[in-house]
Amino acid sequence: MRFVIVTGMSGGGKSTVQKMLEDFGFYCVDNLPVSLIEKFMELISMPNSEITKVALGLDVRAGQSFEDVTDVLAQLKEKGYNFEILFMDANEEALIKRYKESRRVHPLAEDGRIAEGIKKERRILEKIKKSADYVIDSSNLLTRELKSELDRIFVQNEEYNSLMVTVMSFGFKYGIPSDSDLVFDVRFLPNPYYIDELKPLTGNDKAVQDYVMNSPESETFLQKLEDMTQFLLPNYVKEGKYRLVIAIGCTGGQHRSVTLANELYKRLKEDGHYSVKLYHRDINGHTV
Repeated sequence: MRFVIVTGMSGGGKSTVQKMLEDFGFYCVDNLPVSLIEKFMELISMPNSEITKVALGLDVRAGQSFEDVTDVLAQLKEKGYNFEILFMDANEEALIKRYKESRRVHPLAEDGRIAEGIKKERRILEKIKKSADYVIDSSNLLTRELKSELDRIFVQNEEYNSLMVTVMSFGFKYGIPSDSDLVFDVRFLPNPYYIDELKPLTGNDKAVQDYVMNSPESETFLQKLEDMTQFLLPNYVKEGKYRLVIAIGCTGGQHRSVTLANELYKRLKEDGHYSVKLYHRDINGHTV
């Protein structure tokens, strides 16, 4: 029996996750009263039960104290029940945007201010987030990327690290990305912008990639960046970090930064220990 508790921030993607898990063959139940959780687990864990995979959604909208939820789950662990906790998270900017687009009211925004509701909810969910087996930050995840991540965890049963790594290219002329954790400047590398036949291309084109990577400095920088990243990532995981944005910038964000971001992404992806996504912020001019 595989039993997954799906919880997290309102607007973080819990409903979407439950639909995806249902497609993966999970029997999904949403927001049982706290008093029924143990009885439900007892029933579905019986030897003659035909259900082998269950996902139970829990959130603050259930009109019940989440302190009670965490206490019940702790007691169930002590009684020998096996379950995993998946926590869906997102940054404040993404959550506010989703609420505005859906025109929904945050369940804890008593004064109508979404930001205040989010802050209050984070405090309430802090304890269960710390005890979660999986934390997925959906802030910049596409639907297909989220499905791939769930497939990796719950279908392929691959080793999981809660750290979601985003490798991002950008142009300094448009500003450093506000959500970046690590920023690297590659403006010291040869610039394809000044080569007429390369100027209209980007770092996604082989001609630009060859030009940039043929520089000895590019290969040396990439190797040192990979070494440092491989050192940092497990230490970030150890400290409980769930999301890391590595931003690589050049002047306009179209040639050098895109090339180096592609190369770092490829190497981290091949390593296979972390969930990695690639994002070119300014490849077609500044749009964010």
